[in-house]
Amino acid sequence: MLIDTHCHVQFHSYKKDMDEVIKRTLDKGVFMITVGTQSDTSRTGLEIAEKYDGVWASIGLHSYHLHEQEFADANETIHTRTEKFDQDLFRKLAQHPKCVAIGEFGLDYFHMPPNVSREQVIHEQKETVRAQFDLATEMNLPVIIHCRDAYEDQLEMVEKYVRAGKLSKRGVVHCFVGTQEIADRFLELGFYISFTGILTFPPRKGEKGEDGLSPIQRIAKNVPLERLLVETDAPYLTPVPHRGERNEPWMVQFVAEKIAELKGIDVEEVACITTENARKLFLI
Repeated sequence: MLIDTHCHVQFHSYKKDMDEVIKRTLDKGVFMITVGTQSDTSRTGLEIAEKYDGVWASIGLHSYHLHEQEFADANETIHTRTEKFDQDLFRKLAQHPKCVAIGEFGLDYFHMPPNVSREQVIHEQKETVRAQFDLATEMNLPVIIHCRDAYEDQLEMVEKYVRAGKLSKRGVVHCFVGTQEIADRFLELGFYISFTGILTFPPRKGEKGEDGLSPIQRIAKNVPLERLLVETDAPYLTPVPHRGERNEPWMVQFVAEKIAELKGIDVEEVACITTENARKLFLI
């Protein structure tokens, strides 16, 4: 079996066939954590998790939702609305028995809303990260960190909390696309590293090394299997051989297969150890 540790089956992409997607995934022996990105999707994720054995949920406020904006990402047009982090609301959601983490949230300097200064956006992102770090510490839950073009600042914030004795359950850096040095620093802090279908993409022009691997494939090869998680980020980042289609949680098998190939081990070993890692981190 496998656990897709990060998907979004409550998103609009599954509006017409969400239950069929979930059942198809479970029938293939894949469990899942459906991840909230704002109050609505966090609440809905918990409601979905209530309905199914093998489905859990996380709750959080993604940096995209701090300001209303529209942008293209992963061949989809993303629409967001403005939301401020409501500590009391998310604290109540965190008490749900199927809530296994706070997240996803984190620093993202790639998509900046128009008509708002970069300094203001970064300040608001950091304040929202601190609020969710505080909630995770209070509720004794791990965090699911989203980070894009902001790894140094994100690490600095994590290090400060860890040094203060907070974030005792640590967490995972989802959809990792940083450097080997960044990965090593998160590992030293006790975090897991998670990879998506990006791992299955062939190296882009000019990025293939002498070993034939892309930089992210090389990092995945180096991360100890005992500190690694697999995910889809469905409906986004569909892995090869289904790239171009809508992603579904069961497709996490292709991420596991790629990791097995990179490490030169059986996919059954990848499935066994990454599943155990997910159970340890999320207590499922």
